[in-house]
Amino acid sequence: MSGVARDQDVDIDLGQLVRAVWARRLRILTITLVGAGVAFAGAKIMSPQYRSETRILIEPRAPAFASTQQINDASAGPLMDELNIASQVQLLQSADLLKKVINDLKLYNLPEFDDAASGSAMSSILVKLHLKKNPLANPPEERVIDAFVERLQVYQVPGSRVIGINFTSKDPKLAAAIPNAMANVYLSTQSGAKLDSNSEATRWLEPEIEGLRQKVSEAEKKVAEYRTSHGLLQTNGTTTFPAQQLNDISAELTRVRGDKANAEARAQAVRNALSSGEAFDTLPDIMSSQAIQRLKGTESGLQSQISDLQTSLLNNHPRLKSLRAQLSDIRTQIRQETQKILASIENESKVADLRANELERQSDTAQANSARAGEDEVGLNALEREANAQRQLLETYLVRYREAASRADSNSSPADARIVSKAIEPVDPYFPKMVPIVVVAAVATLIMSAIVIMLSELFSGRALRPTDAAPETIEAEAVAEEKHVSQAAPTVAAAKKPVQPSMLAVVADEEDVIEDVKAAEEAPEDEDENEFSVASVADYLTGSRAPLAIAISPTGDNGSAATVSLTRMLADAGRRVILIDMTGSGYPTELMAEDQAALGVTDLLCGEAAFGDTIHGDRLSDAHLIPQGQSDVRRAMRGVDRLSLLLDALAAAYDLVVVECGSADVAGVSRLTRSRDIEIILSLPEVEETIFVALMTEFQAAGYERVVLMSGGEGAEQTLGRAA
Repeated sequence: MSGVARDQDVDIDLGQLVRAVWARRLRILTITLVGAGVAFAGAKIMSPQYRSETRILIEPRAPAFASTQQINDASAGPLMDELNIASQVQLLQSADLLKKVINDLKLYNLPEFDDAASGSAMSSILVKLHLKKNPLANPPEERVIDAFVERLQVYQVPGSRVIGINFTSKDPKLAAAIPNAMANVYLSTQSGAKLDSNSEATRWLEPEIEGLRQKVSEAEKKVAEYRTSHGLLQTNGTTTFPAQQLNDISAELTRVRGDKANAEARAQAVRNALSSGEAFDTLPDIMSSQAIQRLKGTESGLQSQISDLQTSLLNNHPRLKSLRAQLSDIRTQIRQETQKILASIENESKVADLRANELERQSDTAQANSARAGEDEVGLNALEREANAQRQLLETYLVRYREAASRADSNSSPADARIVSKAIEPVDPYFPKMVPIVVVAAVATLIMSAIVIMLSELFSGRALRPTDAAPETIEAEAVAEEKHVSQAAPTVAAAKKPVQPSMLAVVADEEDVIEDVKAAEEAPEDEDENEFSVASVADYLTGSRAPLAIAISPTGDNGSAATVSLTRMLADAGRRVILIDMTGSGYPTELMAEDQAALGVTDLLCGEAAFGDTIHGDRLSDAHLIPQGQSDVRRAMRGVDRLSLLLDALAAAYDLVVVECGSADVAGVSRLTRSRDIEIILSLPEVEETIFVALMTEFQAAGYERVVLMSGGEGAEQTLGRAA
């Protein structure tokens, strides 16, 4: 029986799920061991499979006597391309290569690769009934190739030009022999293809080279005769004398024209500055003049003196007039020097113009000579192009012929690949892996057993607990649930028997309450064994999800002292807790506050203090305190309805808000908060049955179901003893 009503909201009790799994730990352990044993037996029955691997590096390979140019050409070719590497992977899996390996190693004689050779009764019957083709009618290597491919894996190692060949077999020797044999056949095939290519090239190049030699000789002879007959002398091996002379004149003319344009631009800049009255400081021709620099320095000094004297002398003072006259004279000299610089730049422009005219006349003469030489060079260039083409072709054929002839031997044409890692005989089987299989099976069995037990607890309802939380408090409860990672501590009767927090709010009748109170009076003096002690209540509040606790002290200040002790104990346990002093005597403020005149809740309700100014630290713990305050209590109680907003704000910032109300009644507590999802703590250092039963009945009738009894005891006295 789950004890949960059909129409009641429920939560999943994680603690119950854990306890259920722990209670059946022996059964889970037994099932786990059985699962591990079955996995171990299954792994032992399986036939071991061994795997070995050979790795081949695809790279250009040439004999040591090969020319450097040939090696560079090979390295720059398509051999390094990703598509070429992928093509080599497919070549290693080609049927011709696999058949050669199968025949060399005679794999068709091994039952592992040729199941058809041994045959079976069912297979023979199907063949005789013509329902199946006779597998023996196919060649042995074709029957083996399917089984061979299933065990073979050829792949390119990512990010490299390395190809891996691994093979799986029941025989460790065969697992190493097959990849090595495939690598050797592949290298032999590649080397043979290169040898055939070289032989064909040699036979074709021999007659071509002889014909080209005669053509090159005749073409070079024609070039020499034409150059002599037309007087086309060369200056640097490629250019004739008229062309070289024309190039020199053109280069000089270009330079002179550039100098002229530069001089004209500089002169125009100076003229513009003089005509517009702009500053000359930005013109490099003016600023590079030593005279200008000296005059500018003198001008700057005079301006500085005038500025200094203007602060102490009048504008008509003789000294200022003298300095201004000197400044005007200096500026006149600067302008005169600028005019001289302008005249110098204009002279440079005129000289450049005369030089350009002379070079233009020389250029016209050189162009006429070059034109005549150019007409003669047309025929010469045609002869030279023909001779160069024949010569280059001959040189290319000679290089290819020498390389092909040098590789006529099989050892001189290595394959463009080499083995970088040979397969070795494996010692340990690739499959099955005993330890991983057993561990995985055990862990899977353990998890599945725990899941089955948890599901059974959920479906039976034993892992469900009722909740009376309103919809608007669900999110707050979820946040509080994450904060309380420890299991809820025992509550009122938890020291003797496990009681859920909701049982605190249930009192069957007055006799049950009286029996609980008597049990508390008869409890041992040891604080740890007193189920109504301050420590027990602190443990209960640590596991409770309620953010607010209202403490009622019917007997006065001694009950308030126990509430202070409870608050400090919660703070020492790492909880963020704050106590609000709503007593008439202000005794909690006297015990906790450093300054007895500190602003508090009455000042806040009267509007005479800001919210942040009323929160103070406890002088003996990490707890916080909102004191009673200095304002008039009666005037403050007129705004007590606003206190619920204060409590909501504090509940969002603290793990627990404790309100010490002194000897308040149910009506007073109801004015503090509208919610019934709070903890009511009856602080009775000395339990009195009549008072406790009356208060319990009143609060239960008002709808407060969580009512906790807290007696003082040694724990409270020791905590408060530090203040003394």
